[in-house]
Amino acid sequence: MENSKVIQWFPGHMAKAKREIIESLNKVDVVFELYDSRIPFSSKNPMVDEIVKNKPRVVLLNKANIADKKTTKLWIDYYKNKGILALDIDSITGYNINKIIDYANKALKEVFEKREKKGIRSKQIKALIIGIPNVGKSTLINKLAKRKATNVGDKPGVTKAQSWIKVTDDLFLLDTPGVLWPKFEDQMVGLRLAVCGSIKDDILDTIDIAYGAIELIKYRYPELLKERYKLAELLSNEEILADIAKNRGCLLKAGEPDLLRAATLFLNDIRNIRIGAMSYEEPEGC
Repeated sequence: MENSKVIQWFPGHMAKAKREIIESLNKVDVVFELYDSRIPFSSKNPMVDEIVKNKPRVVLLNKANIADKKTTKLWIDYYKNKGILALDIDSITGYNINKIIDYANKALKEVFEKREKKGIRSKQIKALIIGIPNVGKSTLINKLAKRKATNVGDKPGVTKAQSWIKVTDDLFLLDTPGVLWPKFEDQMVGLRLAVCGSIKDDILDTIDIAYGAIELIKYRYPELLKERYKLAELLSNEEILADIAKNRGCLLKAGEPDLLRAATLFLNDIRNIRIGAMSYEEPEGC
């Protein structure tokens, strides 16, 4: 990929969060793994399988309303083929939020059957919700609880400590800080996370991230890129960003393209769905 640079980010509180999650597993019945629908692979922490092990789980593909619906369907089928319950949701609009408890009940079917054999009829669920920063955990919890139960922010790293939230009489959620891994073995993973806003912008080079985003969209959605920025053709990433700058009036005093302004505008357009609903990766074999 053109203009790629190493992307790494692992704040100290995340290492602590990993330890806390491991210690909390014996307190919960089921784990909700929250991924970004646009990048389910990249937004899955590789440590999750190691941490969660055999605990019942439900995959929640969040931000479904800003992802490519056809690609999201491929991901749902992918998890189904692996025997994993997966549900596409949107924590802002509330899309499919009312189905989450039903999916938790399905995941815990065997657990409830064992309880009944012991004479326990309670179907109370204690769930751990886990995900990388800025994937929408706090927004989802607030939507489920129908109140402001947690702090919400548009930047990663808002949740800094664990807390229990009562959703209903039968559902309690354990919120956790977002957890990323120490380094990205695959730099494409780091790029996709950066494009989707899961890494703080102030520690990255905005122009480099814009170049990477152009590469992704140029490959997957070239017509959307052309239409949004009135581009006659798609050349190199540098030339495309310069054309975006000129077409959107991002110019320096000498009339040269202001690449930083154009990069910032471009990334904001992506994150605010001004280009269109897009996904940046597909399941293996698709």
